[in-house]
Amino acid sequence: MAGFTYTVRDYAGKTTKGKIQGENKEAVSARLSQMGYVVLSVKPQSGFASLNNITIGSGIKSKDVTIFSRQFATMINAGLSLTKCLSILAAQTENAYLRQVIAQLGKDVEAGQSLSDALSRHPKVFPPIFVSMVKAGETGGVLDQVLARVADHFEQEASLKGKVKSAMTYPVAMGGLVLVVLALMMIFVVPTFQKMFEDMGGDLPFMTQVLVNISSFVVSWSGAIAAVVAIGLIFVIRWWCSGPGKFFWDQFCLNAPVFGSLVRKIAVARFTRTAGTLVSAGVPILTTLEIVADTSGNEVIARAVMRARSAIKEGETIAKPLSESKVFPSMVTQMIAVGEETGALDAMLEKIADFYDDEVGSAVDGLTSLIEPLMMATLGVIVGSMVVALYLPMFTVITLIN
Repeated sequence: MAGFTYTVRDYAGKTTKGKIQGENKEAVSARLSQMGYVVLSVKPQSGFASLNNITIGSGIKSKDVTIFSRQFATMINAGLSLTKCLSILAAQTENAYLRQVIAQLGKDVEAGQSLSDALSRHPKVFPPIFVSMVKAGETGGVLDQVLARVADHFEQEASLKGKVKSAMTYPVAMGGLVLVVLALMMIFVVPTFQKMFEDMGGDLPFMTQVLVNISSFVVSWSGAIAAVVAIGLIFVIRWWCSGPGKFFWDQFCLNAPVFGSLVRKIAVARFTRTAGTLVSAGVPILTTLEIVADTSGNEVIARAVMRARSAIKEGETIAKPLSESKVFPSMVTQMIAVGEETGALDAMLEKIADFYDDEVGSAVDGLTSLIEPLMMATLGVIVGSMVVALYLPMFTVITLIN
C-alpha cells in the first residue's frame, strides 16, 4: 500500500487536508467519496509515513486512543448521551491535542453528524478500523460494545508490539555497542599504538599492519565516510518508502532466515486480529479486507489481501485466494475456510490471532536466548582480535630482547 496526501471538502464547504494509505489514487478517491467528502486532489505522499495513522507531531499515542475508547464505552453503557460523553471526555483528557479533537467531535455530533462521520474528519487520530467499527456499532445499536472491542483491539496490538520491541532491543543495542567500540578503538586507541610501533621500528606483523592501515584510512577519510553513509541512508530510506522498495523489503523479511518466521507470525497475528475484530463488529467483509490491507504494515500481506478482496467480489470464498497467495500458512487458510462454512468466521479469526500471539511470544523468547550468546561471542571475537593485533608487536620485541 502506498501513501497519499489528499485535499477534500466536507458537506459544510470546509476544506481539509490529510494523509491516507491506499492501493492507488483511484482507490483512495473512491474511499474518500464514500466517506462523504468532495475530493479536490489526491497526490502520492513524499517523505516518511505516519505510524498507525497517528502523526508523530500530534503527540497522540495509541494508548491515548485506547483509554478514550474504554471510557467512552463505559459512559454510553451507563446511559449518557453522546454529546454528554464527549463533553466529559474533553474535560478530563490530559493530551491537549486529543482534547481539542474530542471537543470538535462533540460540536459535530451536536450539529447533527453521526459519530462515525465526525471521527472520519480526523484520520490522523482515528484510524480506519476505528471509524468503520463505530459506524457498524451505530447501525447495529451496539456502540458501547463496539467501543469496548476497539479498546481491546488496541490493547492487544500494543501487547504484540511490546513483544516485537523486546525481541529487537537487545540485538540493536549490542550492534550499536559493537560499532561504538570499533569506532573508538580505530580513532583513538590504534593511532596511539601506531606511534609506539613507529618509534620501535622494524616490520609489523601482518595482522597489526592491516589494523593500522584500516585505522589510518578511517581517521584520514572520516568526513568522507560520514558523508557517504549519510547519503546512502537517505537513498535507502527513500527507496524503502517507495512501493517497490517496501514490497522487496517486506518480502525479504518474510523469507529471511531466523527472523523470517517471527515476522510472518507477527503479520498473521495482526491480520487475523484486525479482521476478526471488524467482522465481529458487523463490518462488511469487503470493507474489512480493505482496512486490513491498509493497517497490515506489510506490503506483501496487503497485496495478497487486496487480491483476495477482488476475488471475493467475483464470488470466491475468502480462504481460496488467501491460500493461493502462498503468504499465509495452510493452517490459517484451512481454519478460515472452516469459519466460513460454519458461519463463525469472527470467532475462528480470533482463535487464530490468540494462537499466533502465543507463537510470537515463544518465538521472541527463543530468539532472545539464541541472540544473546551469539552477540556476546561476536563482540568478544572482534574486540579480542583487535587487542591481539595491537599486542603482537610487543611480543615480537620481547622475544628479540630475550
